[in-house]
Amino acid sequence: MTRSIPVLTVVAAILALWYVAAVPMNAQWAYDRAARADVELTFSDLVADTWSQEKPRLPAPHQVAVEVWQTTVDKKITSKRSLIYHSWITLSATLVGFALGTTLGILLAVGIVYNRVMDMSVMPWVIASQTIPILALAPMIIVVLNAVGVSGLLPKAVISMYLSFFPVAVGMVKGLRSPEVMQLDQMHTWHASASQTFWKLRLPASMPYLFTSLKVAMAASLVGAIVGELPTGAIAGLGARLLAGSYYGQTIQIWSALIMAAALAAVIVSLIGLIQRIVLKRMGMAT
Repeated sequence: MTRSIPVLTVVAAILALWYVAAVPMNAQWAYDRAARADVELTFSDLVADTWSQEKPRLPAPHQVAVEVWQTTVDKKITSKRSLIYHSWITLSATLVGFALGTTLGILLAVGIVYNRVMDMSVMPWVIASQTIPILALAPMIIVVLNAVGVSGLLPKAVISMYLSFFPVAVGMVKGLRSPEVMQLDQMHTWHASASQTFWKLRLPASMPYLFTSLKVAMAASLVGAIVGELPTGAIAGLGARLLAGSYYGQTIQIWSALIMAAALAAVIVSLIGLIQRIVLKRMGMAT
């Protein structure tokens, strides 16, 4: 309970600032409507109006909460208006991209640590790859894959992989190189082979780094899946909900999709954290 107090305090502060910001952001529409009706707005009327507009510039938190409730609990999960349905579409691409990115990142890290040529040649390109804006790269990936007959989930997964492999590769390189010289000398004294040193020393030592990078990679993978839905005119997925909301000025729908994406990322990252605690505890490492 004590550990949750700081988190709840931050959440309460964010909600308070959100409510306050909604008043000036939506005030102009309230004033215009009052002028057309030739009535004078009191401060309480202004606040009530700015927190209840149908298409506000900045919806109030309770408006977003109602929208999330109506599109999750009140809708069947198979409905095209259900946020759970759209979340599953995005999550499927996220998990595939995360799996591909994790695999690629680990393989690159092993190659970089054990091969001097890869360390000098591949690592700079791995870093340089992240300087390309994903919003510029995503349409190119989708167009190229569509040209060879690949569409649907895979293009979004490739974009997710592109964003997620980098933190895994960097984290694993750091983790595989984390054993001290004395430990490596001890393995050499025992006449351990390179593979034995990898499995018995380097890989276990890299686990804390791996799980930390996996949390970052999962969040990046989710962002990649959503971005991958934007240039395709997708009709399903959280990215599609964002597009539809922007087309029709449904800001409450946009914010509900954003909150759902944040909640989805929080759940998955928390799951990775739980697996991390279990694995490290079984390995005898402090968590």
